[in-house]
Amino acid sequence: MSFTSPASPASAVVPSASRPVPLNLANVTLEYPDGDGTVKALDGVSLAVRAGQMVSLVGPSGSGKSSLLAVAATLTRPTAGLVAIGGADITGLSDRELTALRRDTVGIIFQQPNLLASLTAAEQLIIGDHLRRKPLKAARQKAADLLDLVGLGADADKRPHQLSGGQRQRVNIARALMGDPSVLLVDEPTAALDHERSASIVRLLRRVTDEFRVATVMVTHDTEFVPITDAVATMRDGRLSAPVAAA
Repeated sequence: MSFTSPASPASAVVPSASRPVPLNLANVTLEYPDGDGTVKALDGVSLAVRAGQMVSLVGPSGSGKSSLLAVAATLTRPTAGLVAIGGADITGLSDRELTALRRDTVGIIFQQPNLLASLTAAEQLIIGDHLRRKPLKAARQKAADLLDLVGLGADADKRPHQLSGGQRQRVNIARALMGDPSVLLVDEPTAALDHERSASIVRLLRRVTDEFRVATVMVTHDTEFVPITDAVATMRDGRLSAPVAAA
């Protein structure tokens, strides 16, 4: 099992430069000011996820799940601890360097797809490669291939209002893959979907994890889909339990 227990943070450090773990958090603490004191959103969290593995992150509201995802996504700097992507400690990078790393290495799938209303499904993907300064012809082909992968090849020219909630989430997944990420962070991807569409989205994320060999962390409230993942970890009061194999 590729996940490390918070009880032994030393073991979370990347063991070999030749085989770096795509996502590695070791003894991470995150504190926020709160009046005269502080709130500890993350308390000594350690988690390592290898390529091609998918972990479910569960826990009650306010337990720290969103904070963990924000730190892993480089959107929030931790107060202390190691955050490494691809074997490199990123905690000392500048804001500009973090933005570039996030754009090129981390795929983020938000609960709400947040698609741009004026763009077609294909354009939602292409704009990311435009920001990466990739050739337009290659970006168009890649967007077409990814939309085929998520089952929307025939809907490439549709705008968000012409797509169902499940289809918009599929565009969201395809968009997150445009940068060839090594890490995929997913926040409640089924929250606004019915059971059938939810199941299809989680199965798609499983397929993407396997085929693209990404390290995937999925925050979910729906434990029914946990068995599709490799392991499940529970957050409570900013602490992360050692992930265990999904049933």
